[in-house]
Amino acid sequence: MTLDPARQEEFAGLMVDVLNKGVLALLVSAGHQTGLFDAMSTLPPSSSGDIAKAARLDERYVREWLGGMVLGGVVEYEPDGATYVLPPEHAASLTTAAGPDNLAGMTPYVALMGEVEQKVIAAFREGGGVPYSAYPRFQELQAQETARVYDAALVDTIIPLVPGLTEQLRDGIDALDVGTGQGHAPLVLAKAFPRSLFHGLDQSEDGIMAARDEAERLSLDNVHYTVGDSTQITGRYDLVTAFDVIHDLARPQETLNAVAASLRGGGTFLMCDIAASSNLEENLDHPFGPALFGFSVYYCMTTSLSTGGAGLGTMWGEQTARRMLEEAGFTDVQIRSIEGDPLNAYYVARTGAA
Repeated sequence: MTLDPARQEEFAGLMVDVLNKGVLALLVSAGHQTGLFDAMSTLPPSSSGDIAKAARLDERYVREWLGGMVLGGVVEYEPDGATYVLPPEHAASLTTAAGPDNLAGMTPYVALMGEVEQKVIAAFREGGGVPYSAYPRFQELQAQETARVYDAALVDTIIPLVPGLTEQLRDGIDALDVGTGQGHAPLVLAKAFPRSLFHGLDQSEDGIMAARDEAERLSLDNVHYTVGDSTQITGRYDLVTAFDVIHDLARPQETLNAVAASLRGGGTFLMCDIAASSNLEENLDHPFGPALFGFSVYYCMTTSLSTGGAGLGTMWGEQTARRMLEEAGFTDVQIRSIEGDPLNAYYVARTGAA
């Protein structure tokens, strides 16, 4: 095979960019977790010392971090006064105030993947996967991410994707959230719809404990949490939700079967999951394509495979999701999207049973 020098040089440049941006993601994660972006968003052009003081951090670390931010195009620098500033256009994607637009909140997942890298490499060689227990920070990160999204959009944007659901929740229905993690989605809904009763189900005892503590702190008596297997749902519900969880499960088909069986006549299953195609070639222009496959290799797929599960990962996609919903008995499946959210697709599914 003949080597094209121009193509080789172009690809080498791509790999340099990959290295720089991979490390930049870790620096952005540090800025997010230490509150540096929030602090800088309120400051005029400032010295590293003033920025460190505002964020209550060590100046030497802040100064070195700022160097990476300047060279990475995140922060602007004025050499004459040795001052740094975070442009408001950049803050709109980096601060707590940005809510679901805060992309910096996703970067700690990059660091999390690094923590389990050697375990994943071993799975490449030996098969199997990395167990859920190897990710002690995952539920905390997931809770932070879901809070950003659901606090801003769950009640006013996501729930209205189902015609008439807002009115039903106001009148009072029974709802279940499958794979609830630390239970933030049911908490948001329980506060907004006091006449409805919400349940959260998850296999994680720590997650359920955190959810119960938060419900108690908020004095909410219309939300309850259970540690349990998503393939063994008890009770009957008017609404079942599953937010970004089905493709992670060891037995996704069995879970969907259990969801369908748990719905009362006329009930609805609202599922949020990866907005991608089951066909690789149809994902070439996906803005988060490499990230989705990376997250899958380092978490979604491998945790499922660790238990001998399906290991659906990113290739779950729209076509596979629709097929599995139909196999579970859902006869009416609609796929919705939200403007500005290229990561998620929302499935509104009903069994048609009277």
